[in-house]
Amino acid sequence: MTEQGERSGAGESPVFRMQKMYIKDFSFENPNAPEVYRLQNSEPKVEVNLKLHHKKLGDDHFEVSLQITAKIVDNGNGDKTMFIMEIDHAAVYLLKNIPEEHLEMVLSVDCPTLLFPFTRQIVSQMSVDGGFIPFLMEPINFMGLYQNSKQQKAAQQEN
Repeated sequence: MTEQGERSGAGESPVFRMQKMYIKDFSFENPNAPEVYRLQNSEPKVEVNLKLHHKKLGDDHFEVSLQITAKIVDNGNGDKTMFIMEIDHAAVYLLKNIPEEHLEMVLSVDCPTLLFPFTRQIVSQMSVDGGFIPFLMEPINFMGLYQNSKQQKAAQQEN
């Protein structure tokens, strides 16, 4: 058997590759325009919610999506909403020869870590296109979120 033939056997190397990135849904609301542009006098209040979803699409292909909702409110002038942005940004990944015990962590940590910088750029650009300064979301520690989620599940199983 050739060296190439040996590599194609059961001992193949793991494959982790983003194959396609896309926006599933996007919404930008500017409910108090144009007044809100005159009111920006203080540090705005920022509410950001994140949901992470993943699903198997077929042999070795998975979709991972980040659903982010951001609401920005001007604290200094009657709590007027500056803008509300919602995005469902996803990617298809090829995950081949990854041990089953590691698959959940790859889908919950590695995949969104690779996708998030692109999501962050889209959100930033849309806030600029909406007439505001760039809205730069803080980096997200997906490993920390994953570990917290595992701890919460373990605590719920104990009760």
